[in-house]
Amino acid sequence: MTSHNMTWISYPSKSQSFNSPEEIEAVITSQNIISRVMHCYIALFVPTGLIAGICILIIFIKNHLQKKRASLDLLLLHFTISNIIMIFFSFTVITRPDYLKATHLACSLLSFFFNFGYFNSQYIFIMTLLTLLLERFPPSTALCKATQRPILCVGLVLTCTFCLSLTEAVLVGTDNYHLEAPCQLDPLFAWPEYEIVKFIFGFGIPSLLQILCFTVLCAKEAPAEAPSLQQHIRTSPAVYAISATMFICRLFYNVMILFRTALKLHTSIGTTKNELVMNIAEIVLFCESCASLVVILCFHKPCKDEVLKVIQRCRRKTPANNHLEIPEAAPAHLSGSQ
Repeated sequence: MTSHNMTWISYPSKSQSFNSPEEIEAVITSQNIISRVMHCYIALFVPTGLIAGICILIIFIKNHLQKKRASLDLLLLHFTISNIIMIFFSFTVITRPDYLKATHLACSLLSFFFNFGYFNSQYIFIMTLLTLLLERFPPSTALCKATQRPILCVGLVLTCTFCLSLTEAVLVGTDNYHLEAPCQLDPLFAWPEYEIVKFIFGFGIPSLLQILCFTVLCAKEAPAEAPSLQQHIRTSPAVYAISATMFICRLFYNVMILFRTALKLHTSIGTTKNELVMNIAEIVLFCESCASLVVILCFHKPCKDEVLKVIQRCRRKTPANNHLEIPEAAPAHLSGSQ
């Protein structure tokens, strides 16, 4: 692997010498848009995602302590933790339209932990899809039986995630580690191989595995005792809704990652519009984490049942608290001579 000199690269909004009012106006417009998008995300998506994530954790931990354990729930618990971590990393966008200032080494460490959460959520969801698939098609091999052990699945996912994140940290670049530069979770100064590896292992392969799972689910004939396809989908609508949400949001994000790679290979920093779209794609990725948690809370049966119980309790208490008992007035006894 050849080392790349990436000292030439910079953000268009911070490197161009603007010679015309149109160029200055384009930069101002771009910064206003990304600032508004960021504020909408922080104000709407972050609180909703964190509240949903905390509620899911409480419900799953409560069910686990009550011995209500299921492989799917344990995998979704791990998926929830990964998405909560992703939401915390999203606080790095608070500085937009500006960027964090950090050394190359510090930015590489930040990127390592971000990629750990990114790959982890993607591959644990693949395990969740596979577990759901095997509920319709009973396992017949040792490999299929191994997937029914969630602890083993989580360990395998964590190992793969660590290796991929470490590879990405190396591909950020080992030169100029002491220099300070604007820092994103996907560093701009990373080598082009960084984005290529992230696209292949963070989107390409997982997407193919998802398509394979759906193809088998729809095309393969299930055993006679298995529920129909419609009933099977209705039992876990959250997983299928999350699959569509993840694919759409991560497709947009990864397309922009590849576009940035093409600019690097052509030794171009792009335009302020390219920078704006890349920033929006990053925020869309974080919106997907928040949306996935809301979907689990509202559509996954154990979570939905607990939420409905809480709502019913609140409805019972509210009329009781609002009911005012009016004491009956004692009858007046009139005394007098007839």
